[in-house]
Amino acid sequence: MTIEERKNKAVDYFMNGYNCAQSVLLAYADVFEMDETLAAKISSSFGGGMGRMREVCGAVSGMAMVLGLAGKADNPNDHIAKTENYTSVQQCANTFKEKFGSIICADLLTKKREVEMPEPSDRNAEYYAKRPCAKAVAYAAETVGKYLQENNLYKE
Repeated sequence: MTIEERKNKAVDYFMNGYNCAQSVLLAYADVFEMDETLAAKISSSFGGGMGRMREVCGAVSGMAMVLGLAGKADNPNDHIAKTENYTSVQQCANTFKEKFGSIICADLLTKKREVEMPEPSDRNAEYYAKRPCAKAVAYAAETVGKYLQENNLYKE
């Protein structure tokens, strides 16, 4: 599957009700032979800037999850792998920030940085029209795909 197809897949997931983090992770779950249900559960709490607290954008969190799966930082004593992982996250997050001006959900939505009611918003035309989320999901899925490809961690 091409990066463009994965980007479109991520947007489709978002438009079908998945949060930003879920959408990005689900678009790449098959690359890591990860069950879609498990991927959706792992990333479920990161929507709305982590549980609707409007902190780090879920699309950025989804990128970080994909980078973690692609990396080798599973050994707590492997300083090199940890450094490589953190470097990849920072590079992708900075690319996102250059495009959108922030990686903070509240900034992207121009909302106060306050915890909102935990109940998710209804997904309707008004919801999609006033939020940049689908664009953020698309850009995050594309950015992480390009990073993986450039670093020989993913082949189309």
